[in-house]
Amino acid sequence: MKYFQLIILSLLIGFSTPIFGQTASENSLPRVHILATGGTIAGSGDSHTKAAYKAGEVPIEELLNAVPEIHEKAKITGEQIANIGSQDIDIKTWLKLSNRIQEIFQNDEADAVVITHGTDTMEETAYFLSLTVNADNPVVLVGAMRPSTAMSQDGNRNLLDAVTVAAAKESKNIGVVVAMNEYIFSAKDVDKTHTTNTNAFQSHNFGPMGIVFDGKVKFYHQPLQVLKPFKTTDLNSLPRVDIFYGYTDADPKIIDFAIENQTKGIVFAGVGNGNFSKEMEKALTKAVKKGIKVVRSSRINQGRVTLENEVDDEKLGFIVADDLNPQKARILLMLALTKTQDKEEIQEMFLGQ
Repeated sequence: MKYFQLIILSLLIGFSTPIFGQTASENSLPRVHILATGGTIAGSGDSHTKAAYKAGEVPIEELLNAVPEIHEKAKITGEQIANIGSQDIDIKTWLKLSNRIQEIFQNDEADAVVITHGTDTMEETAYFLSLTVNADNPVVLVGAMRPSTAMSQDGNRNLLDAVTVAAAKESKNIGVVVAMNEYIFSAKDVDKTHTTNTNAFQSHNFGPMGIVFDGKVKFYHQPLQVLKPFKTTDLNSLPRVDIFYGYTDADPKIIDFAIENQTKGIVFAGVGNGNFSKEMEKALTKAVKKGIKVVRSSRINQGRVTLENEVDDEKLGFIVADDLNPQKARILLMLALTKTQDKEEIQEMFLGQ
């Protein structure tokens, strides 16, 4: 009995060292390391039928214990990186995650990584990691739209699917992905599109990369990423970049506020094809003259912001976000500014990502 308890305990708390007495089949399973950050998937509420809950209440040991089937897919280890709602994820947590993933793969601690994460900012974390993790190994982010205590909670199934994706041989060289509601999405293309529904994640421009169903993974396409990963091991912070939202009669004084507060970059979520009023154009041009990099994105969730179309970007000194939404354009601009201040070089990064 004690021997059996030792095996179960080691699986739950995430020992990285092999357990004595393992069979050949157990040793042949891929090694998947789970990094837990909290979120709804680790949330707990007082009612099985109501939406109210507190995120990040359930520790990783309980998450793993609730899905024993994952041990049939992989040798599981894990650790708690944070235990918060994803609205509280910050740049320091991003850097910690990215550097830890690099360390795991460089030290051959695991063959793949799964990150449990809140859904509110999961698309941002996924995109940041896709730009900073330099490895061919699978990195899969997963969350839940309903807490672990809900009658129809979706976290257990999503976690099993995420481990299935991470452990699949087809998942090598696919980049960082999000596994939610039986779909597999590219980190670059995925958006959260519903506030509460379990089918909350979509990729409007290109659709999901693949599916995971009945324990099997099938990919239909793979994104082409030209950008080489940014090195973050020596960084403790990133340059400040602000996002401003375009709307009818938007006050351009908000740009003056950004200039006064020494922002290094501005992403403007413009209307339509990244457009803005003549008064807003003047304010953004003033920011460019102050040395601030300005990226034109769009508040529309499909399509691209095109270069030199309705706006004279070359003359005004603007950069276009291509098909990145504002929050992801901010991430790329922050990372770009750690390498260069050259507008043309940064524009090539946006067009090549």
